[in-house]
Amino acid sequence: MNERVKGKKVLITGASSGIGEFLAIHVAQEGGTPILVARTAHKLEIIAEKIEEAFGVKCPWYPADLSNDAEWKDTIDRICYEHGSIDGLINNAGIAVFDHVAESNWQDIERMLSVNVKSLFRATHQLLPHLVQHGEGHIINIASQAGKIATPKSAVYAATKHAVLGFTNALRMEVEPLGIYVTSVNLGPVRTNFFQQADPSGKYEKSVDKIMLDPNRVARTVVHHLFTKQREINMPSWMDSGSKVYSLAPVAMEKLMQKQFNKK
Repeated sequence: MNERVKGKKVLITGASSGIGEFLAIHVAQEGGTPILVARTAHKLEIIAEKIEEAFGVKCPWYPADLSNDAEWKDTIDRICYEHGSIDGLINNAGIAVFDHVAESNWQDIERMLSVNVKSLFRATHQLLPHLVQHGEGHIINIASQAGKIATPKSAVYAATKHAVLGFTNALRMEVEPLGIYVTSVNLGPVRTNFFQQADPSGKYEKSVDKIMLDPNRVARTVVHHLFTKQREINMPSWMDSGSKVYSLAPVAMEKLMQKQFNKK
């Protein structure tokens, strides 16, 4: 059991499946209290029951549509009222719809901005005073390698993750003197149901099948770094190396990787 996590309350968004579900499991396994948020109530209820039975810890859950700012604000207020101080926040919720900008649906664009950016800002802004008051805590933002290298058909999604990275990096510097850790998690493709909405054709998912990350391994790595001074978690590491080369020679990289970049 990880003593850093034991007894800590950790709010996890997007907790009804994939990485979020495994994050909840690993927090509970380390003796923490995962507080789950997602849209689908019955999925949260099932996960919470399994966690409580398996690990003997409380696992509160709250259904909320994070694209609805008023609803999300009220949910955070309720969580703070019912649980007092929150020790950690993992902004995991995120969605994508892969499409060329000229062919995209405005409602899809608005929803990506609302869930990936605005809800993350909302949760952080609303919970940060509690962390500051206690002089400790950890905010982990699940970003993406797309936040470092944008590719065709993911202009809006990449923009949201660029925003998350910029926000995370600035926030880290603001709150470090106050004893609060801030970490970005930059991931390549992960084997979850994320692609069912991002690319219903299944073409992109099939093309990256061999390099997909295991969500359980991702979650285990993230929880291992909870309440530590970790600037970034990059998975897989070779993608991080590629992003560093891209920042030095973007034109050459775009030509060299054109076929790979156009797999969506």
